[in-house]
Amino acid sequence: MIPCRCPSRKRAGDNPRMDPRLHTPCNIAASLPRLAREQPDRVAMRCPDGAGRYTRELTYAQLDARSDAIAAGLGAYGIGRGSRTVVMVRPTPEFFLLMFALFKAGAVPVLVDPGIDRRALKQCLDEAEPEAFIGIPLAQFARRVLGWAKSAKKIVTVGPRWAWGGTTLAKIEARGAGAGPQLADTAPDDVAGILFTSGSTGVPKGVVYRHRHFVAQIELLRNAFGLQPGGVDLPTFPPFALFDPALGLTSVIPDMDPTRPASADPDKLHAAIARFGVTQLFGSPALMKVLADHGAPLPTVQRVTSAGAPVPPDTVAKIRTLLPDGAQFWTPYGATECLPVAVIEGRELESTRAATEAGAGTCVGRAVPPNEVRIIRIVDAPIADWNDVEEVPDGEVGEITVAGPTATDTYFRRDAATRIAKIREALPDGGERIVHRMGDVGWFDGEGRLWFCGRKTQRVETADGPLYTEQVEPVFNTHPQVRRTALVGVGEPGRQTPVLCYELQLGVGVDRARVEADLRAIGARHPHTARIARFLPHPGFPVDIRHNAKIGRETLAAWAAAQKEPHA
Repeated sequence: MIPCRCPSRKRAGDNPRMDPRLHTPCNIAASLPRLAREQPDRVAMRCPDGAGRYTRELTYAQLDARSDAIAAGLGAYGIGRGSRTVVMVRPTPEFFLLMFALFKAGAVPVLVDPGIDRRALKQCLDEAEPEAFIGIPLAQFARRVLGWAKSAKKIVTVGPRWAWGGTTLAKIEARGAGAGPQLADTAPDDVAGILFTSGSTGVPKGVVYRHRHFVAQIELLRNAFGLQPGGVDLPTFPPFALFDPALGLTSVIPDMDPTRPASADPDKLHAAIARFGVTQLFGSPALMKVLADHGAPLPTVQRVTSAGAPVPPDTVAKIRTLLPDGAQFWTPYGATECLPVAVIEGRELESTRAATEAGAGTCVGRAVPPNEVRIIRIVDAPIADWNDVEEVPDGEVGEITVAGPTATDTYFRRDAATRIAKIREALPDGGERIVHRMGDVGWFDGEGRLWFCGRKTQRVETADGPLYTEQVEPVFNTHPQVRRTALVGVGEPGRQTPVLCYELQLGVGVDRARVEADLRAIGARHPHTARIARFLPHPGFPVDIRHNAKIGRETLAAWAAAQKEPHA
């Protein structure tokens, strides 16, 4: 495991106000004071204003000094070490100032996707039992009207405060001005944050991040992608921008709704890329498709990273033609609970395309050192001890597990979910580690590459054996008039009828009978897809809010079950 790079030090007791020149706590914000000293005038972050103009920026010196002031002000207000604090703020300078201030204070930010179902959102906020709630006026209004986070007694509004009481961020920062360096002496195992999953396969769960997890993520991202200080990043998923200062990068926050990447305006993205000389960008497959369909070259971009779901082969191929020679297209594999796990570059991904379209699954590359990825027999029940698992040989599909420095060890107040997802493993030196069950199925090839075959809970258990989504859908996605497909099962597991739902390309008016005849012919080419006899057109698949790419197959399965059999 990668240790937290913190020199041995005397504990500072309960005093959260440590001079960063004397100590280096295990904390993602620990790099800010150094960068502020070394490159005070370098821009750390650029953000668009309400009119889409990039009039708002923070240098490293400003980000460090202002987050110090906010951390001190929060502490004086009663939001300090260990305080669970909901943050519902748009990706503005205030969001990043607040996040680094909370890390410096040793508080525990709680992040929930604001676009998820209202009931799920309320459940997440109630479950977290926050002591504090920081949000824009709209979030504060919703908190009062919808009864969110009733446990929160410390209320901070980013913007004007109305009838809901509390204080404002401006007053917090003013109160802490001149307090000097603020950096809690956080230990590796201290809780650093609670990040709720998108809930794409169920109710969102709060993933407990410790400071060592965030610090290890920085290290693994740097090593996996060869990230060098001085680059300019366009992170279209804002939380990833939090890593940029620790990596010595400048973040350019795009003018878009981060919860609706498929609706992003490519002209605005290109304008920001050209104006600021963006060298790397991060986005979901949906965002990549927007840029691919737009078709304009990306001459300054040297590195593209896309995650959240498998990137369609056509999108990978198109984006690569838009990049300069030598540029890299990376697709890391991981999850909120563990990231990154494995990675593959676009050239190698393209070389595996034929196998993917023949039903092999999607190649996600090789494990990122020092992660240890192992495939075990598929079991739906909890596994308490690694001695109780059965590893499967290369070439056989099983459940993907990972042990490594970014593998989180628990969900917040979800004991049952923790038991399902975590396995304890004794180590030869007498220690112990947590192995995370990814909830995905896959296999290893003879070259040590991992192939992703889909979510474990979304496999279709037929009388003739299981079918896996990522071994079925890419076969049918080769149809030129089909945008995408989704395999679902109808009936009881073990006797499920496989159903292929499909979306047509936008603006395509075709004969349904003809399309389905084509799909049957495509399926007949492979033994596993030849079993699929039922096809259902769908106007628009339900997708996750975070990436607009993960298909809600559980919802689709219920819909398919309610449809009449063809020709009935």
